[in-house]
Amino acid sequence: MNVEPVSGDPLPFNARRFDTVAVVGAGSWGTALAATAAKAGCGVRLWGRDKRIVDEINGTRRNSAYLGDVVLPERLLAVQEMSAALEEADAVMIVVPSRSVRNVARQIAEYLSHGAPVAVCAKGIEDETGLLMTQIVEEELPGRPVGVVSGPTFARETALDHPTAATVAFPFTYADRLTPGDSPAARFAVSLSTHSFRAYVSDDLVGVEIGGAVKNVIAIACGMMTGAGFSENTRAALITRGIDEMKCLAEALGGRRETVTGLSGIGDLSLTCSSTTSRNMSLGHQLGQGIPRTDCFEGAPVVVEGEMNARSVTDLARRVGVNMPICETVRSILIDGADIGESFTRFWARPIEAEPRAMEISFTHPASDDAIATLADRTA
Repeated sequence: MNVEPVSGDPLPFNARRFDTVAVVGAGSWGTALAATAAKAGCGVRLWGRDKRIVDEINGTRRNSAYLGDVVLPERLLAVQEMSAALEEADAVMIVVPSRSVRNVARQIAEYLSHGAPVAVCAKGIEDETGLLMTQIVEEELPGRPVGVVSGPTFARETALDHPTAATVAFPFTYADRLTPGDSPAARFAVSLSTHSFRAYVSDDLVGVEIGGAVKNVIAIACGMMTGAGFSENTRAALITRGIDEMKCLAEALGGRRETVTGLSGIGDLSLTCSSTTSRNMSLGHQLGQGIPRTDCFEGAPVVVEGEMNARSVTDLARRVGVNMPICETVRSILIDGADIGESFTRFWARPIEAEPRAMEISFTHPASDDAIATLADRTA
């Protein structure tokens, strides 16, 4: 079937995909991205720590530990040696938990060719420094182009070729703007674009990364309230006000509010807050049901990025003077041990504010005492 371009679309420029892409991290998202790049026509080397996973991928085209029902492309080669993954790689994607990004960047420094661009596919803010993931990699790999891939993407759906979209953000130099097809962002975009995966390009790294970090915390909040027995109205309110918190923090750090309304902001937020497929939403849901943290996920040591982000996001917001009441509420519960019911009743009974912050209006909630009493009973 021939499909004509949408009328009025601008004529595209040509961008060249990378010949060889190294994907560092063989978890669910790393495996899904590696499969996507291979389907897009790139040669892919997927690095993993676990020899059993590496051998299984090469021997059976499966990664049963993470994506057992997905058949992986032949162009994808799994390796256990970092040097083998990075040798002559034209580009690299770092796909590990946020707390491991700095250590992994140090490991690849020895083997990475100087001009190879690096896309970070982890979401978060470093606890000790307040740095975004790309800023960490820039420190460890000076002189390389560093960007980010982010968006509303569940790994399994991506690997199963469900129509999926994400944002690729890199700084655009003067030369990149003259010949955008040669820019790292454009080349990564075409190296990931398949019949089902569609990439968009951005130059706003701050906006993209703030969206990815904050959405994890808002998703935990949505999960908590859903687990406590509340429904769609509550979740919609938290998502909408969560977007506002994203916008304010991004803008304070030099990002664009417009970016937060895109795939890496509202897109990722709405996905993560809508399904317990998200570990952040799932953790919140279990905690909202009264399950102790040690018993969540049936006691398995599941990494939930929003737990770390709750502290790092609010630390950063406090530093730059941005008020983020939803994220602060989640922090008080996860970090300070506050009661879920009491914390959210205080949040709901806060003074009434204008929705456009520019109005700078705030006045006492007339039913704050009733709100506190009623919600406390319902979340007990």
